[in-house]
Amino acid sequence: MSSYIHDDVLESLPGKKYQTDIHVTGNEEVNDSPIEEVRLIVPITDDPSQPALTFRTWVLGLASCCLLAFVNQFFSYRQNRLSVGSVSAQILVLPMGKLMAATLPTKVVRFPFTNWTFSLNPGPFNLKEHVLITIFASCGASGVYAVSIITIVKAFYHRSLNLVAAMLLAQTTQLLGYGWAGLLRKYLVDSPYMWWPANLVQQLGSGLHGFGNGSFGRDWSTVAGFLGGPLATPLFAIVNILIGFFLFLSVLVPIAYWTNAYEARKFPIMTSKTYDSTGKIYKISRILNEKTFDLNQAAYDNYSKLYVSVLFAFTYGLSFATLMASISHVALFEGHAIWKMWKKTTIAAKDQFGDVHTRMMKKNYEAVPQWWFYTILILTVILSIYCLESFDKQLQLPWWGLLFACVMAFSFTLPVGIIQATTNLQPGLNVITELVIGYMIPGKPLANVAFKTYGYISMSQALGFLSDFKLGHYMKIPPRSMFIVQLVGTIAASTVYFCTSWWLLTSIDHICDKSLLPVGSPWTCPSDQVFYNASIIWGVVGPRRMFTKEGIYPELNWFFLIGLLSPVPVWLLL
Repeated sequence: MSSYIHDDVLESLPGKKYQTDIHVTGNEEVNDSPIEEVRLIVPITDDPSQPALTFRTWVLGLASCCLLAFVNQFFSYRQNRLSVGSVSAQILVLPMGKLMAATLPTKVVRFPFTNWTFSLNPGPFNLKEHVLITIFASCGASGVYAVSIITIVKAFYHRSLNLVAAMLLAQTTQLLGYGWAGLLRKYLVDSPYMWWPANLVQQLGSGLHGFGNGSFGRDWSTVAGFLGGPLATPLFAIVNILIGFFLFLSVLVPIAYWTNAYEARKFPIMTSKTYDSTGKIYKISRILNEKTFDLNQAAYDNYSKLYVSVLFAFTYGLSFATLMASISHVALFEGHAIWKMWKKTTIAAKDQFGDVHTRMMKKNYEAVPQWWFYTILILTVILSIYCLESFDKQLQLPWWGLLFACVMAFSFTLPVGIIQATTNLQPGLNVITELVIGYMIPGKPLANVAFKTYGYISMSQALGFLSDFKLGHYMKIPPRSMFIVQLVGTIAASTVYFCTSWWLLTSIDHICDKSLLPVGSPWTCPSDQVFYNASIIWGVVGPRRMFTKEGIYPELNWFFLIGLLSPVPVWLLL
């Protein structure tokens, strides 16, 4: 939070505008916040007269959003991927905003055929504008998961995909989560106990084919590259990760490899590629029916079962455990609080949980109407069904699969949101969604990745929306302005990501195909290779042929039980 513009504008204002909502009770939890980090960092004052959604916000915000979206998607297909985060834009727009404030005229512009007017220069560049521009930039920097579906269809499976269907897929998967966010705001934003650590801390700041054990990274991009900045994560969560990392990479995987579990020594110890029983790369063309684009069972039986590296296999096992641990952790540690909050909500006494920031936001600004969220949710579901059921059903997922993905996403948004709002960690639904639809619709790779994207990304987008809303809560941004910026930023970013991807996929010959690309070509698409291999494992071959007695890895199902029981000893000790 302290990385935003220092608001000298606010501090120079007369005391009558420097609003607060302190209750002189002597109780810090009522007087300020029950969370120490929030009390120490978040200001308890606000000036509601400050403009937020200004001409500068729109110009700098949309420019940042579109530029970051283009750059990140353009370089995502390259061997040495370049990723530019929203912090870069956050730094650059500060002098730009001040320059616009110093040079633009104060002329008032009227929109044609309306009574709506705005000023080109409403005054000094302020903190609220800076926050909203950063939210725009975050939309551009966050990526569009559905673009990976488009990439594997065109570049890996070498099949055609309707342009409109692809565009609808990119937009609807990004917007669906806004509905879940609207339904859960009162639990994950208004509650002072859901404090979202990543919004508070100011952050400064060879493992290519092996584990990198023994290496000591001093490059901040390396330190924060995988799990995000550690400065925003509570100590207990960092220690938890460290212990798990050591046990997994230094104990479990080496033992499994050197004891040749699952014929591990036939394959590299760490890779996401798929192999046949001879240790060669799995030839997916030998088991796919080219006409129906699903599994040819006879060809599969005559070829080979699917193998992966031992690290990749155990990574899936840990994903099973993570999902179940998320459920049991929330039930044991947060279940009583959730139930208590729900009861108070139903008796219209939710204000008892409001800290000073919640009281100020309700006092100074209009809330976002619930029907805005419902409208987005209904329209997105309708467009999603149209995308799946039209265009010759190219994406293979039936309408009921979409609805089931929505049910899964909404069911997990609250428990996963509680974990993220208190620990800065977000367990993903990508593996469990692949597992479920792999059993329900086996042998269809695009149905699998489409279900995963609607189920996983809608939850992830909802939590991103709620995190931004909590940032706006702390920074006293008008909720409606925050909503508009998030919505427009998401649509703009999705459009740019899609257009950039489509342009590259249709203009670069043999993109993503190392065997046909010129030597030294950077267009190898390493991240999409992982997505493609996952579509083979969960979609074409399917979990029944991988994780039951029909496959190689049935023992990994024990990780579900391990994950479910893991939080119990800690809960008993506490």
